[in-house]
Amino acid sequence: MEHQQNVEQYIELHSSPELPILSKIYRETNVKFLNPRMVSGHIQGMLIAMLSKMINPGLILEIGTFTGYSAICLAQGLKPEGKLHTIEINDEISPVAHGYFVEAGLEKKIIEHVGDARKIIPLLNLNFDLIFIDGEKREYPEYFNICTGFLKPGGYLLADNVLWNEKIIDPNFKDDPTTQAIITFNKFVRDGKRLENLILPIRDGLTIARKKL
Repeated sequence: MEHQQNVEQYIELHSSPELPILSKIYRETNVKFLNPRMVSGHIQGMLIAMLSKMINPGLILEIGTFTGYSAICLAQGLKPEGKLHTIEINDEISPVAHGYFVEAGLEKKIIEHVGDARKIIPLLNLNFDLIFIDGEKREYPEYFNICTGFLKPGGYLLADNVLWNEKIIDPNFKDDPTTQAIITFNKFVRDGKRLENLILPIRDGLTIARKKL
């Protein structure tokens, strides 16, 4: 455990520093909110920002805004005219994220939606270059079925928490509905005929999948 912590500290020290706005979001989220671990954090945030910059998407979809950390990371890679649609089911937390988007100067690039992503995505009726799933875990299989239809060929699907604190390989959680939903989602991604994918063991597991041309 100590060795792992030392490695993680080394990685942080030798990676580009957090943007000031992201550092503020991370700090304030940990002080003010329950389950602050839901915020992406420095290293995972850097990864999804890098991926977004590589892809240079015109349209991004994010499921699960929370306090806005990951949206700001993803928005860094948008084309100049690009937009990011982010969906948050909790109407009490949405104004918090909006405040950070304004502070980051991204309020014109990030379009916020409040409600059930499963209902909102079909109404948007947009085809996305990049989709990031980080919403309600029990709904991951449904997100998969919806999102793959609105992902452009050659587009990328990212999903957080796909290792679920390693419960996905723990027989003690075989009857846990949330764990089973993550397991089902991972199988859907693996078996998707038009997808190629990789799970990275970063934080709680991050899936990177590409829709074949």
